[in-house]
Amino acid sequence: MAPEMGPKRRRPKASVARRAQDAQRVQRTIEDAINSGEIIAVGVLNLVKNTILTALVGVQDVGAALGVAGVAAVRGSIKAAAAIGGDLGAVAREAIRGTVTAAEEIGGELGGVARSAARGAVNATGEVGGDVGTAARRAVEGTVAAARDVGADVVELARSAAEGAVEAADHIGDTAGRAVRATLSGTVAGVRTLVRDVSAPGPRTRPERAPAHARPRGTRSTTRRGRAPESRGTLDAEAS
Repeated sequence: MAPEMGPKRRRPKASVARRAQDAQRVQRTIEDAINSGEIIAVGVLNLVKNTILTALVGVQDVGAALGVAGVAAVRGSIKAAAAIGGDLGAVAREAIRGTVTAAEEIGGELGGVARSAARGAVNATGEVGGDVGTAARRAVEGTVAAARDVGADVVELARSAAEGAVEAADHIGDTAGRAVRATLSGTVAGVRTLVRDVSAPGPRTRPERAPAHARPRGTRSTTRRGRAPESRGTLDAEAS
């Protein structure tokens, strides 16, 4: 007697195909909607936000399609602005602001949206010959503005946008990577240390040094010769 077989798992081919079709439809819808004339008439913020919300109606997996929609909207806006000689940085800022606010309205994961949208902004700016450093800064500014609009964590979203911008710049080339890191090395829209958090693999800790008034006179903590045995461990730990 043949052993009984358990129920076969159905492969979600239809679901995968449906998601792919949804993503393609969303991208086409956004590309058709965002053009130079619409940007001038409606404004980038409202155009991007409303276009994304409209394109996602009836989509099976909104979370997956949202990333596609955000990138397509940001890229389309920047390319449309480049065609008419518009301010690419300002367009990038408002496009990402519209993308994040749209994501918040439909319950999307804001960090991932900010990251992919900023990556798309830097990529699109590089493709049209624009200043990727400015695009990165404006992308973070737009993300910060959107976070404040919707009451989200400003610092976390800004860092997500910075990560996406740096990833895109590094993919473009070393020069672009350096330009973006230099641009984001200071304070952007009130958020500091974005590049340090993006570049470093993890937090670096250093041993605490005794305050100056607690050290014996005539000695320095950085002196390598004649240091006391008990200070050698601290200095060696710093060197390591």
